[in-house]
Parts: sequence; structure tokens; C-alpha cells
Amino acid sequence: MAATGRKHLVKDFNHFMTCYLCRGYLIKPTTVTECLHTFCKSCIVQHFEDSNDCPRCGIQVHETNPLEMLRLDNTLEEIIFKLVPGLREREEQQELEFWKKNQPRENGQAERRQRLGLPDVVGDYGGRDEDDDDEEDYHRNDPQIAICLDCLRNTGQSEATVTDLMKRFIRCSSRVTVGTIKKFLSLKLQLPSSYELDVLCNGEIMGRDHTLEFIYMTRWRLHGENTYPMVLEYRPRIDFG
Repeated sequence: MAATGRKHLVKDFNHFMTCYLCRGYLIKPTTVTECLHTFCKSCIVQHFEDSNDCPRCGIQVHETNPLEMLRLDNTLEEIIFKLVPGLREREEQQELEFWKKNQPRENGQAERRQRLGLPDVVGDYGGRDEDDDDEEDYHRNDPQIAICLDCLRNTGQSEATVTDLMKRFIRCSSRVTVGTIKKFLSLKLQLPSSYELDVLCNGEIMGRDHTLEFIYMTRWRLHGENTYPMVLEYRPRIDFG
């Protein structure tokens, strides 16, 4: 027997694809993790400039910084682009025109560093820029997270030569890994390439591939730490062998 189900139109799914704030299709769909409501990224970020509450249900998202509770929904974005013909091309063209008009030439290197998800600190990370062009936009639209990098002292090692950073507070992509943080520390502290560091959260050594988002959700927030920013400590690697 042949199926006789009716064809669905794009408008049948508009309820799931439109932004509560601007009433247009969701562009860079961004979900509030506290209540799971989704909005355009630019719409919800602008809303949180004046309020800490979800515009749809009214729940308080965060006492001081609701932007920390936002997560991009790349899967939903791909579904919307597939369902709405020409939407992706229009948005990419508008974004390209915007950056051509608004991106300062003198800040090009800082913008490139931000797109790569590296810590956004003026004058920091003054190392080589060897990344391929294909990687330039990898972290450009990621949610940002603020962290504090503290030097952990009294390790019991006589050669503990690491020191405090001049600028301990940085903001970067939540998808940056511990490995990238270690590279950043090595460059800023001018450590030899053979020098190994441990990065810790709440006294626990973090794995090289752990992302800052993972650490925040599983080590910082779930352990009752509600202070902001998240604190990570670093120290010379201790050889127990």
C-alpha cells in the first residue's frame, strides 16, 4: 500500500525555526542552557545587555553574567539552512559585507587571534602565526568564557621557575582546550619547549584535550563553584616516577 501522507511546507515548521525576539528565522541559533529556549545569537546577546532573565519564560539565567549560559546550536542551524532555500547564502553575504565595512585594518591580527579561539588579551600571545587559512574561522562564533590563570606555588620542587602572569584574566572560546592554554602559558612565561606544565581545576589535573566548557560544566559549576570567572591553576609538572 502506498503512503498517502501530505507534504509538509516550510511554514509548518516556522514555530521551531523563528526567533521569539525578532520573529525572523533563527540566525546562529543560541540556546539558554537554564531553560533551553533558543534565539538568534545577536538578539539574545543584545537582550542580556539590559536583563539577566530569559525573554521567553522570565527565568533568571545568571545573577551577574547570563552570557556564560549560552550555547550555539550548530545542528539546528544546519537544519534551518537546509529547509529555507537561499538563507545561508544571504546571511554569509550580509556578514561579509558587514566585516568589510567594520573590521579595522590595524586590528587584523587581534581579530585573527580571536577567531582562532586564543585568549583575547591585547599584546599577549605575540608568537608565530602559522595556522592554515582554513582554520581561521574555527572558533569565531563560539560562546566566550572568562577565566583566571593562577600560578600554584609550594609544589615542593626546587626548580619551580614559573611565575604569575602580568594579566591573569583572559576571555576566549569555551571550546579552547587545556593544550592551547598550556601553549599560551609557555609563550607568555617564555618557557623552553621541553618544559611541561600541569593545569588544574579545584586541585585536579585537567587532561590536555579537555575544553574549557567541559571543565566549567563538570568540575567548576557542578562542584558548587558559582564565582566568576572560573579559576584554573598551573604549576610545573611533577614527576612521580
